[in-house]
Amino acid sequence: MQTGSFDRYASVLFALIGATFLFESRNIANSAYGSEVGPNVFPFLLGLILILLSVKLFIESFKTAQNKNNTREKLMMKRFLIILTASLLYAAFIETIGYLISTFVFLLVSFQAMEKGSWIKNSLIAAAFSFCVYYLFVVVLKGSLPGLPVWFS
Repeated sequence: MQTGSFDRYASVLFALIGATFLFESRNIANSAYGSEVGPNVFPFLLGLILILLSVKLFIESFKTAQNKNNTREKLMMKRFLIILTASLLYAAFIETIGYLISTFVFLLVSFQAMEKGSWIKNSLIAAAFSFCVYYLFVVVLKGSLPGLPVWFS
């Protein structure tokens, strides 16, 4: 399979996943007790962003030259599988270990899959992003995200 066709198939798959997020977010309550932002907002926005990025990837896959280098394609497939597995584990453990820890680990694994090395830089970026999103959503927007696990405190 050529890189461009893989990108097209992946973009369609991710657009379908984004559409599922949009559709299923309508089944979540619009507001939560004590929260100004309802729990349906994040899944809706994530689905919308995923669809938009999928459309961009689909369009870009036609613009790029076809790369027939099998080594590069195998490396891309390995990265894709690592990030897919990390995403599934992230979704499975976010309630158990909390938003901050699970997001930090997910981002760190994803960054390392994309660019080996730079542990310190990637750790700092993952920690800063996790904390900033948590702070903005929980403190500023008065939303709720799973905090730290009970066994951690």
